[in-house]
Amino acid sequence: MNHRFSALLAFVLILPLHAQPHDQAAHDALRQLKTTMEKALNARDLDTIVANVDPNVVFTTMNGDVCRGPQQIRTYFDRMLTAPNHIVKDVKVSFDVDQLTTLYGGDTGVAYGSSKDHYELTDGKTFDIRGRWTCTMVKSGNRWVIASFHYSANVFENPIVDRYKAAIWQVGIGAAALALIAGLLLGRMLRRRV
Repeated sequence: MNHRFSALLAFVLILPLHAQPHDQAAHDALRQLKTTMEKALNARDLDTIVANVDPNVVFTTMNGDVCRGPQQIRTYFDRMLTAPNHIVKDVKVSFDVDQLTTLYGGDTGVAYGSSKDHYELTDGKTFDIRGRWTCTMVKSGNRWVIASFHYSANVFENPIVDRYKAAIWQVGIGAAALALIAGLLLGRMLRRRV
């Protein structure tokens, strides 16, 4: 009976440590920010995107560009999606969070996770990438905004690398076939001379 009582007492004493509520309002607001930004990106709503970032935001893009401030973010998306000679025709993303945002002092949060991205390029190519991201959010007045966002993909395993590998193989096989044909033709020509 003592053993059961000790276990019950330990459970009752430890339970409050695990059951203390996180800042539910902050986490709800951060979830809403994620949803807002995901919808805005998929709709190409740059006004909503820049309205939800800090004036000193740093955004590191999947292609390695670094945007500082809302205007550079706007310029980046314009260059990639709408400007003359733009590369991307359309992009759709879905962000997944790995775990609950870590809050620091009630006014800063760090979250990270993955994304499922579908790209359609202006040359007609399409591909899907599994991205990784890290985001720092800060409380500005009574709302949360993004202070930094770093976006990346695996440089060793992704559809772009796979396409280049396939192209290299095709070029290599084509070059080998041409070399074989040239060798056969050269051999015939030399035999006729003899």
